[in-house]
Amino acid sequence: METKRKALGKGLEQLFTNERLNLDSLEKDIIKTATPADIVKISLDEIRPNPYQPRKVFNEDALKELSISIKEQGLIQPIIVKKSIKGYEIVAGERRTRAARLAGLTKIPAIIRDFNDEQMMEIALIENIQRENLNPIEEAKAYNMIIKTNGLTQEEIATKFGKSRSYITNMLGLIDLPEKIQNLIATKEISTSHARVLSKLSSPNTQIELANKIVKENLSVRDLEKLTSGEDINKKNKIKRHELPSLQYSIYERAMEETTGSKVKITSKKIEISYNSMKDLERILNILNINVDKE
Repeated sequence: METKRKALGKGLEQLFTNERLNLDSLEKDIIKTATPADIVKISLDEIRPNPYQPRKVFNEDALKELSISIKEQGLIQPIIVKKSIKGYEIVAGERRTRAARLAGLTKIPAIIRDFNDEQMMEIALIENIQRENLNPIEEAKAYNMIIKTNGLTQEEIATKFGKSRSYITNMLGLIDLPEKIQNLIATKEISTSHARVLSKLSSPNTQIELANKIVKENLSVRDLEKLTSGEDINKKNKIKRHELPSLQYSIYERAMEETTGSKVKITSKKIEISYNSMKDLERILNILNINVDKE
């Protein structure tokens, strides 16, 4: 632990053990504790992006504006990097690095610090979330990667990144949608609110048909909710009538699952609620206000 403290800088190791990580605090602490000797000029040819960077698309206009500022004033705030096998990996400051290249710079100031893979992953995600540069699909995939790689629960992810549990659940639901719908979300042709409604449907074909309908007819979320609940269904809609019960069942199942906290399956004239123990069964009965006389 003592070695890690020296590598990160005083107090920085706490940023990764506390419940919530704040990138601004991280950068400020690194810069504040850095000595003049810690700030070195590194060739841009030696610098590579954070391998866990979830953002795939950068705003070119914003980069050009930043590059003009760098040409006029120079790169005022150093980037933060970690030493790798070949050169350096960016911990924080990829936009500044890209803009510096556009400005024609060959070297930029940097502070070198040591971070492990888990910390690099968290930093990359929090940088984009806190600075609002990720599209919803990139954000969802980043959460999913951290959960799978680091073994964190949705609750832990929510706490660490300052989100609600329901927000994380809804975001993760986006990556289960067909790729075509994910692309529409990423390009903002349909909203995440539309996507949440679509994610409740069990048929991928129906999801895609409705997604196309949202774009073509500029449907509101309310319009979509009415459509998937069985209202306003007519011959002009492409949804087959035999699919309508399954659409309704899916919505009812989700509502009951949210109420009971258990898996629910609804078929024709039958409702199944799963439980894993007698105690869990009693919990469900209590939620449903069902009193059983045990005498």
